[in-house]
Amino acid sequence: MRAIVHEQYGPPDVLRLKEVERPVPGADEVLVEVHAASVTYGNLALVKGDPFIVRLMVGGLREPVHRIQGSDLAGRVVAIGDDVRQFRPGDDVYGDLSECGFGAYAEYAAAPEETFALKPANLTFEEAAAVPQAGLVALQGLRDCGRIQQGQQVLIVGASGGNGSFAVQIAKSYGAEVTGVCSTSNIEMIQALGADRVIDYTREDFASNGRHYDLIFATGGYRPIFDYRRALKSGGAYVMAGGVIKQVFEAMLLGPLLSMVGGKRLVSLAQKPSQKDLEVMREMIESGKVKPVIDRCYALEDTPHALAHYGQGHVRGKVVISVDHAGAKPQLMGQVRERRVDGMPALAGRGQFRSER
Repeated sequence: MRAIVHEQYGPPDVLRLKEVERPVPGADEVLVEVHAASVTYGNLALVKGDPFIVRLMVGGLREPVHRIQGSDLAGRVVAIGDDVRQFRPGDDVYGDLSECGFGAYAEYAAAPEETFALKPANLTFEEAAAVPQAGLVALQGLRDCGRIQQGQQVLIVGASGGNGSFAVQIAKSYGAEVTGVCSTSNIEMIQALGADRVIDYTREDFASNGRHYDLIFATGGYRPIFDYRRALKSGGAYVMAGGVIKQVFEAMLLGPLLSMVGGKRLVSLAQKPSQKDLEVMREMIESGKVKPVIDRCYALEDTPHALAHYGQGHVRGKVVISVDHAGAKPQLMGQVRERRVDGMPALAGRGQFRSER
């Protein structure tokens, strides 16, 4: 099978498209024909080996442990182990492989059955692949860490990104009054997702405009933790769900201390893959409460370009990788192919990447 192989740390162009052995499912595993995968912050960090802490926690100190990257995927079950009871060949599924060896940037992936849930019936494979990690970051951050309640004033910082675009919609589904923070170019998109109010951070500072919130969900960039604390109402909660390393460590180290005084909670989200929560997301999506937003869609052989585009930091929604099983040989791609996913333009990046056999 074709797979994107990762043999050394570095920029995305260290990745290579190679022929490797197709995985064989274990007794409790399903083998999935991957139709689409998506790009996450963790995927890019593990390719680069930066920040260095990812090497200590997951990646391998000197060289990558996981040679095929990719965590979020959507595809079709083609084989099952003897002990599998939840799925059968032909089922369309989606899931997050980040706790079972990764491997989504390939034509096939095998993982324990509890890794997957049935794919939302109203989504394409590309749309479904955008959901697992970002959707669960938003769900678990708002529901579990933030303890969101109907009627609350909720602020989503980084509303146009993958996590943030889900957070806006999930917060609305809980009956909250939602304010999204984004740049000028993304205002219309955030309004279309249902936000009651949008703050253009190039023109207005949410931390000093006099407004206060019951819940702040922050997904990117950096603001001092004291800014978030100042913008909370008494009894409110700040949930750190992403951002630069400084923001992450402030929330982890200072958050517990600041939460001890002043009646405000400042917490860090440790998102976990969850089959149960994938099923919750499927229900939300099939009921029309939530939909994924896709920035661009790339072919498997253009995965390095997909990660490079993500790394530029201006992605709207999710970057997705589409896996073609039609038998086309991975050569240099020609013209940029534009198509629409979920009503938004999605581009397959111009290829400059040959396969290795």
